[in-house]
Amino acid sequence: MKRLTILLAATLLAACGQPGASAPTAPPIITPETSGVPAASPAAGQTLTVMAHDSFSVSEDVLAAFEAQSGAKVQVIKAGDAGSALNQAILSTSAPLADVFFGVDNTFLSRALAADIFLPYESPALAAIPADLRLDPSNRLLPVDFGYVNINYDKAALTQAGLTPPATLEELTRPEWKGKLAVENPATSSPGLAFLLATIDHFGEDGAYTWKDYWRDLRANEVFVSNDWSDAYYTQFSGSSGAGPYPLVVSYATSPAAEVYFSEGKLTEPPTGNLLPPGGSFRQVEFVGILRGTQKEDLARQFVDFMLGAQFQADIPLQMFVYPALPSAPQPEVFTKFAEAPAQSAGLTPAQIEAGREGWITAWTEIVLR
Repeated sequence: MKRLTILLAATLLAACGQPGASAPTAPPIITPETSGVPAASPAAGQTLTVMAHDSFSVSEDVLAAFEAQSGAKVQVIKAGDAGSALNQAILSTSAPLADVFFGVDNTFLSRALAADIFLPYESPALAAIPADLRLDPSNRLLPVDFGYVNINYDKAALTQAGLTPPATLEELTRPEWKGKLAVENPATSSPGLAFLLATIDHFGEDGAYTWKDYWRDLRANEVFVSNDWSDAYYTQFSGSSGAGPYPLVVSYATSPAAEVYFSEGKLTEPPTGNLLPPGGSFRQVEFVGILRGTQKEDLARQFVDFMLGAQFQADIPLQMFVYPALPSAPQPEVFTKFAEAPAQSAGLTPAQIEAGREGWITAWTEIVLR
């Protein structure tokens, strides 16, 4: 998109009145309305700072459209993964590092709200966002996008091994899947935590067979644990680079679409597929909020409105490979063909996640890594 031109108001010089018999005549008051020169935006010359996780991405022309509309500049600070970025925002409450924060997801929502670092703002754009994505009734954190964490599989590797993709999570503990699954550490990886939460929701914490039993069985079946998604997907997984030994990996339901898109025309079908068994997926919702202590609250509100608006929302799929929160936002063909959504995802609430997260991670570490 061609960057729009901002017209700044010219400096108005008042003509001095001629002295009269007793006192000088007051100079006429000239305003932009009476002069015909448009007023400058109140935000002209300002810089809005946005803190986000490392995966945040937006097209240059889309960001330029906001800058043209507002008269301000936007500076983006990428601060690590979602958890690390949130920690920095919490620790800098007395001297905020940014005006707006993007990237809190529903695994950290309750923690972010408890820290009370965000200002409430009920954006008019929320009226078009589905209620099931609006997880914060106080409107301190507003939904921007969502995606599904699940297991991807290498089509060719399974065909060569004579294996049919597993239809349930339980099947992954069987002998034929020994040494074939790579996951991420939930203590260091967002998708790793999301998949752990899916298994907790599916198997439960009580009963004859719990999530802990399931992970003991996965460990016995030689599950591989990576510290982050990049290592799991690009190094350990056989379906992306073809070099890894594991034909199953925890990734995203949009990963097959990304494989086709980033092949730049070399692929017409993805080499990978999605496993969407009952209880095997977790829906991540990402939020934006205005940081308490900002000196640019009005400008921050404009940016939040913009992120929830049609132009930014339409840009989301091919920038961050997640789904826009705005239902009317168009989706690219590669999404409609190759991205999938599970019929049902894990149903843990943010409050349940907040209450259990640290204990679950500790227990998982004892079971799987020690």
